[in-house]
Amino acid sequence: MLALARHAIVTALEAKSVRHIGTERVCFSLRRGVFVTLEVCGKLRGCIGVIEAHDPLGESIVHCAQSAAFRDPRFPPLQAGELHGLRIEISVLSGLFPINPGGVEIGKHGLVVAAGNNRGLLLPQVATENNLSREEFLEETCRKAGLPRDAWRDLGTSIFAFTCEAFREDSGAAAA
Repeated sequence: MLALARHAIVTALEAKSVRHIGTERVCFSLRRGVFVTLEVCGKLRGCIGVIEAHDPLGESIVHCAQSAAFRDPRFPPLQAGELHGLRIEISVLSGLFPINPGGVEIGKHGLVVAAGNNRGLLLPQVATENNLSREEFLEETCRKAGLPRDAWRDLGTSIFAFTCEAFREDSGAAAA
């Protein structure tokens, strides 16, 4: 998965088409939500994903990797000179399930908070990497959705959880 994501980014930089390396494996045909997170020299550089999968995982990884590198509106497009410091993380999501705020487990659950047309998602790693409490994690997910921080307490707000398997390049892979 990590090799496919890196290949998708490099080929886009070179204006070539992606060769689906290793995508004959069964896992790439599964339909799962996935997020691709990019860091350059330890700093967030892009994060794009799909919650509900409509495409096979292999296609979603290619699309999300290229979108995180070149179309995340928070960052300028990735440049070839940044490849040496690029580190990729892929999070493969379980299905969403409703959860009560008291059932949220830091480090285990990612969250989706939805109210009206607003929806925000935070991966489980966000809570652990930022030492968030359960309440802070709920508040940050609401903020990400463009809602008031305490919107998770409102009856009209839906809270969903998911688990994920995360795969991250080690620091040596970033130099490859």
